[in-house]
Amino acid sequence: MSAFGTSGDEGSVVRLTLKEGEIIWEPIDRSESEAEIYRFSDQLAIEKGLVFPDYDSLWRFSVERREEFWDFVWRYFEIVGDRPASLSKANGKIDETNSSLVIEGTDVENSRFFPGSMINFAENALDKFRGEARVISVSESTQPSERVLNPKDLRTQVARVADGLRSLGVEQGDRVAAYLPNSQEALVGLLASASIGAIWSCCSVDFGVSAVVDRFIQIEPKVLIAISAYQYGNKKIDRTQALADIVTSLPSLQAVVMVDYLAGFESAPVDGIDNYAWDSFGNPNAPLSFTRVEFSSPLWILYSSGTTGLPKAIVHSHGGITLELIKNLAVQHDLGPQKRFFWYATTGWMMWNYLVGGLLVSCDIVLFDGNPSYPDMGVLWELAEKYGITTFGISAPFVSGCIKSNLAVSSKFDLSKLEAVGSTGAPLSLDGFAWLLDQLPSGTQIVSASGGTDVCTAFLASSPMTPTYAGKLSARTLGSDIRAYSSDGVPLIGEVGELVLAGPLPSMPKMFWADPTGSKLHAAYFDTYPGVWRHGDWIRIDQDGSSVIFGRSDSTLNRDGVRMGTSEFYRVLEANPLVLDSLVIDTSSLDSPGELVGFVVLVESKVLDDELVGELKAAIRRELSPRHVPNRFIQVKEIPRTLNGKKLEVPIRRLLLGEELSKVASMGSLANPDSLMEVYEAAKSAKS
Repeated sequence: MSAFGTSGDEGSVVRLTLKEGEIIWEPIDRSESEAEIYRFSDQLAIEKGLVFPDYDSLWRFSVERREEFWDFVWRYFEIVGDRPASLSKANGKIDETNSSLVIEGTDVENSRFFPGSMINFAENALDKFRGEARVISVSESTQPSERVLNPKDLRTQVARVADGLRSLGVEQGDRVAAYLPNSQEALVGLLASASIGAIWSCCSVDFGVSAVVDRFIQIEPKVLIAISAYQYGNKKIDRTQALADIVTSLPSLQAVVMVDYLAGFESAPVDGIDNYAWDSFGNPNAPLSFTRVEFSSPLWILYSSGTTGLPKAIVHSHGGITLELIKNLAVQHDLGPQKRFFWYATTGWMMWNYLVGGLLVSCDIVLFDGNPSYPDMGVLWELAEKYGITTFGISAPFVSGCIKSNLAVSSKFDLSKLEAVGSTGAPLSLDGFAWLLDQLPSGTQIVSASGGTDVCTAFLASSPMTPTYAGKLSARTLGSDIRAYSSDGVPLIGEVGELVLAGPLPSMPKMFWADPTGSKLHAAYFDTYPGVWRHGDWIRIDQDGSSVIFGRSDSTLNRDGVRMGTSEFYRVLEANPLVLDSLVIDTSSLDSPGELVGFVVLVESKVLDDELVGELKAAIRRELSPRHVPNRFIQVKEIPRTLNGKKLEVPIRRLLLGEELSKVASMGSLANPDSLMEVYEAAKSAKS
C-alpha cells in the first residue's frame, strides 16, 4: 500500500510504502523510560510477588485476576472515596472471602464494581488537578480567543455554578442538560453538576432542534445551560430560534442559564421560562463541596447515533468513569503533570468526555471550539505547535483530509514537543499510518484507538511498552478482556470474529435511561453470547495482542460466502487521490444475491468516468478479491453520516432494500440529512 504526502518544500511528494503489521515505532528501553506504566507494573509486581517481563503478561494479569487489578488501580492512583473496611487493610491485599466487594456478579452483564463504595468524579478530578496544570480553552467565538483556568480558578468557578444549581433546587439524581460548544463553560458545568450528584448531559451546538429534543426529552432535565450564537470558520451562526424551540419542547425545564459566548452577540432571554446569566450565576464566594454517591451512581448520559428511532441514552457511573479514565490516560497514554493533552472533539462525542478525564492525571488539557479545516487543514497542527501539545488526538477522516490536501506538516510546523498522535473515529488506514510516519518528528508514537460511546473509553489502543504496528491497533488496554469470537462463541486468534468483551469493565453503561427492566440494554449487547458483551465490530486479534477492526459486523459484505469488512473497502477506494469519501452497500439477503454498490465523493470538478471506475475496480480486485468488486459505482456529493461522523451503512442498505425512509433513519440524527435521499435517488436512477 502506498501513501502520498508532502515533506520538506511544499509540493515535494513522498511515496512511503508500509505493510500491515510492520513495526514503525518501538518502546524506549525499560531502564531508560520514565513512563508511568513501568512504575505501575513494578509496584504491582512487588505487591503480588510476580514479574511482568512484557505488556502481555501485565494485560493477562489484569483480565485473569481482575478483582486484584482493579483494587490495585484504586489504591495506586489514590482514588478519593470511601470503601468498605475489609478492602482497606494495611497490607493492601484483598480479603479473599470478601472479594465480591471489588466485583459483584459472575458475568459481564450482571457484574457490579465496588458495591458499597462511595465516590464523586468531580471530587477526584479537582483533587488531582493541581500545581502548574492548566485548562486552555481556544475558540473562534470568544474574545479573547484563548482563556486559561488554573486549578484555583477552576475550583472557584465550579463552586459558584454548583451553588447556582443548588439555588434552583437541583439535587442528587436531577438532570442538568447543556447546549454548549467545547469550552470551559461546558467543563465547569459538568464538574458543578457532578459535585452535587446531579447527572450531566450535553449536546453540541451544531445539533439541530430535533436531534437535541430527541435526546433531552428522554431524560427530563431540570436546568439547561446554553449559548445562542457561535462562530464556525468565517460564519457567525445564530441559534436563538433553535434554542427557543428546544426549550419549548422540554416541559421538564425550570430554568435556562445563558452563556454570552460569541463576541459582540448578547443573548436574548428565552421566553416563558426563568433566565439566569452564566457570569453572575451562583455565589462567587461559595465553598466547594462534594456529594459522594454510590460507585455505580449516574454521572453523565451520552447518546447513541439514533439512526433509527430515539437515540439510546447511555448512562455511565461516577466510579466506573473515574477508574477507567485515570487508568487509561496515565498508563496507556502516559499522561500526567508537565504533559499537555488535546483531542479534537465536540461536546456531542465521547472523546470530549475522554479529554476532560485529563484532569484526573493533572495534565494540561486544551479545549478547541472551531472549524478544524478553516482556513485550511493546518489549523489543528498550528494549535499543536503553539501550545506544545504532547498527546494530540484527531480522527482517521481528518488524517485522510490532510493527505488529500497535500498538507506539508513537517515543513510548516514545529511539532518537537509531540510524543504521541492519536487517531480514532474509524480505522486508521495504512495510508494514514504512512502519512503520519512521514510527517511527524522521529520517535512520535502513532496511536490508533477504538472503543466507543458505549464504554466511554478506548479498549484497543497502545502503550509505552508495546510497538506500533502499521495498519493495526497495538494492544488491548489493561483490564479490557477483548476477544474475537466465532459465531458459536469460540475465541479466535489470527481469524476474524465478533469483537466481544469477555470480562467486565468499570465504565460499561450502568443502564439505558428509561429502560427499567434492562431489556434494551440486554438486546444491545448481550443477546448473542449469554453473559458476554458483543460490541458489533469484526476484529482479528493476532498472537502478539495487536488487532485489526474490519467494520461493523451488521454491515459486513458477504459475497459467495466470503465476508469482508467495509473498512477494507474504504481503505482501498480512498487511497485513490481522486476519491474524497466512499460508501459500500451490499443489498444481498438470505434469499437473494443482490448487488454490491459503491458510492464515491470525488475531488472538486472531477466526474466519475469509465477510466476511474476501471481503476477503482482494479484496485478492489487486486487488494481485496474479485468477488468483492462492486457491480457499479455511483458518484454523490456527500456520504450520509451521523452527528458523530459515522457512515450510515445499515440504514442505507435497508433503504435500498425497500424499507420506508421513516423506518430506517431519524433525520435529526444525521449531520447531513439531505445526503441520504441523494444517495437513494442516485442509486434508483443509476439502476433504471
